[in-house]
Amino acid sequence: MPEPGVQPVEVETKQVLSGLESVMVELYAKSGADGFGISPEQFAALIEEVAAKSLTDAAPPAKIEFSKTLRLEDLVLARACAAGNERAWEVFLIRYREKLYEIARQITREDSTGRELADSVYADLFGTRMREGNRVSRLAYYGGRGSLDGWLRTVLAQEFVNTYRKQRRTVSLDEESEEGAQFAATASEPVVPPDPRLESAIDETLRSLESEERFILASYFLDGRTLAQIARALSLHESTISRKIEKLTKGLRKQIVKNLSRKGMSRRQAEEALSADVRDLAVDIRASLAQDSVGSAFSESRAKASEGGG
Repeated sequence: MPEPGVQPVEVETKQVLSGLESVMVELYAKSGADGFGISPEQFAALIEEVAAKSLTDAAPPAKIEFSKTLRLEDLVLARACAAGNERAWEVFLIRYREKLYEIARQITREDSTGRELADSVYADLFGTRMREGNRVSRLAYYGGRGSLDGWLRTVLAQEFVNTYRKQRRTVSLDEESEEGAQFAATASEPVVPPDPRLESAIDETLRSLESEERFILASYFLDGRTLAQIARALSLHESTISRKIEKLTKGLRKQIVKNLSRKGMSRRQAEEALSADVRDLAVDIRASLAQDSVGSAFSESRAKASEGGG
């Protein structure tokens, strides 16, 4: 029975909050955050931060359900490392140092190059850059939606691509000419003024994907790489990449329509908005897919190596 003078809604709210607190205590214990000196309050703030990036204006119960799907141990370890926790780094080194080298060798197919790649990424993860007096660690961008192992694999693949791009930019114009390179014409202005709601809905949908999913989409649709090339870079089977692409393309449209509906569009308006050619809209698809830890292309040398091996 409610206490005298207390409204039923207030009683229900207290019960909900009490339930959320008990779940959060359970998640905190499961995550191992205490072992890295992360307090329950800090853990709750971390969960809120991660959930807020994927769930817009969601109620606390929905965020709690979302947090149950996260790789909490991986998430806590990554964030503790990003904060400079020595104990966390000891655990990270034991679990992932050699694995980084192994994955890097699989990507580069050469021992010394693989070691250089792994060392470069490790430095980025540890944080050698400073921003406003604070060390910047790439591990701070891991969101816990997929495994830390898979996220690291994607980071390595991206770094491999970025390194190649930097090397390509040093090639002289004469060399480019000899290779028959063509210079792209200046892009024309967008034909259709973009609807801010559509741009926002697409951006939100793409950024909500896991890093590996965005890597796959960018590589396949934006850079024209084959299933085999993508599969080799991520050490997955070609059929797995094919299934992932099929699943992603089906789910993306539904999620964009859902996001548009939340922004005030009717279903019919949303479908009409999506009928426009994305090339005519001022939506930076590549930037959305490149967020966090996504590589947006495979190098030509990687492509040739893949073709030679096939």
